[in-house]
Amino acid sequence: MSTPPLKTRERLSEVRYEIRGELARRARELEAQGRTLVKLNIGNPGAFGFRAPEHLQRAIADHIHGTDPYTHQQGLPEAREAIAAHHARRGTPDASPDRVFVGNGVSELIDISLRALLNPGDEVLVPSPDYPLWSAATILNDGRPVFYRCHAGNGFLPDPDEIEALVSQRTRALVLINPNNPTGAAYPRALLERVVAIAAKHNLLLLCDEIYDGIVYDDAVFEPLAPLAGDVPCVSFGGLSKVHRACGWRVGWAVVSGDRARSADFRHAMDLLGALRLCANVPGQFAIEAALDGVDTITPLCQPGGRLYEARRAVIEACAASAHLSLNAPAGALYAFPGVVGDAAKGFDDHGFALEMLETEDVLLVPGNSFNVPYRNHFRVTLLPQPEQLRDVFARIDRVLSRRAQANGKVVPIAASKHGRARPAA
Repeated sequence: MSTPPLKTRERLSEVRYEIRGELARRARELEAQGRTLVKLNIGNPGAFGFRAPEHLQRAIADHIHGTDPYTHQQGLPEAREAIAAHHARRGTPDASPDRVFVGNGVSELIDISLRALLNPGDEVLVPSPDYPLWSAATILNDGRPVFYRCHAGNGFLPDPDEIEALVSQRTRALVLINPNNPTGAAYPRALLERVVAIAAKHNLLLLCDEIYDGIVYDDAVFEPLAPLAGDVPCVSFGGLSKVHRACGWRVGWAVVSGDRARSADFRHAMDLLGALRLCANVPGQFAIEAALDGVDTITPLCQPGGRLYEARRAVIEACAASAHLSLNAPAGALYAFPGVVGDAAKGFDDHGFALEMLETEDVLLVPGNSFNVPYRNHFRVTLLPQPEQLRDVFARIDRVLSRRAQANGKVVPIAASKHGRARPAA
């Protein structure tokens, strides 16, 4: 008699995370066969030759002798003081170390904050498209994500009236991702003020993922939410992984702001959950003060001539030159979210396209539906490769889309690119 398999949590069937899912597993199989892939699925700077700034590395090395013991569950006192001071400088009301929580990356803190907040059946308003950890963490903490749409036609910005129409008696929180992953949208002040008004009216906790706060392009401006929220309870998330290119250090933080009396129970719940996991990674915390008070190393990368800026330029120009792609130019963050249009879009399936790109062109993309959107004609790429490599990738993308357009009845002439790949003729 065979032994039945172990049962797993049923709600896991509702969780989607294709960024490291089926396609990534197939990519590992292809790599094991000796294939060399361009992996554009993860915003992982270190995998593309970026390094954490030297003064951050030195801060850890200089304090390595003090990293053996556990620290306070909320984080090293000097790290929390630096984070509180950083938030005070940008206008966060009542920013103080006792309201700062350091975690093993923002991902852990998102989970802790939702676990501290939600009871079974509670609802969280989440953007669509979203970074899917937000919806997954809501589900796994027995909540229900309710998606508000961020339309490409509106620059992937949400409509506050639509957000408010989705509020119910079970709604507990409203999530913002600014600058946005996956679209690169940067939210203007007037929009954020309207969102704050909705939260104030309906007694919602604002949860703002600001991990890309220093990564903006051209005339875009990052507007922190907490200064606009004032007394409205708000949690602002940041960390070292993106702006400071130190993903593997797993250093993130959450800052609770707003009326202390209203957020006291929530803060105590986060403290309890933080204590249950003892503490966050200690060595990386010694880099926080150096990161927030030291030289700005991200802005030069985001300006003309900087690597991120020129990579973004390469993607924008490739999409503009393509008969098959449309793009809202990313204003911030590390991604582009192109849409497939025209004859190539007829019957288009983003997952099938991503699999074809992997199998035939050695490129790993993330299908757009992975970000909880109802349409199937988008995909996400990271802006981390060298600009020339991104141009080559988009030549490969255009070759596949040209084949689709031809199959759908519209002949698109093919011309050889200087990379030896095919591209639509101009």
